Amino acid sequence: MRITSKGQVTIPQEIRLRAGLEPHMEVEFSIESGNIILRKSSARPDRGEAAVARLRRARPRTRLSTDEILALTRGE
Repeated sequence: MRITSKGQVTIPQEIRLRAGLEPHMEVEFSIESGNIILRKSSARPDRGEAAVARLRRARPRTRLSTDEILALTRGE
């Protein structure tokens, strides 16, 4: 594995899968006994990130169409 001029490396897919690393996931680096350790970040997402994550998982609770919902909000 070669480090790019920007200090980047590609983590092989097999390792990402085995470690459960996903795109946009936060990770942490540390040095232990002269080895570089990469771990999933234990930091909790901030309130904004958590709210966005909840909204992305949300499922509609109604079978009304968008037009029907707009009609209700307009008092039609």
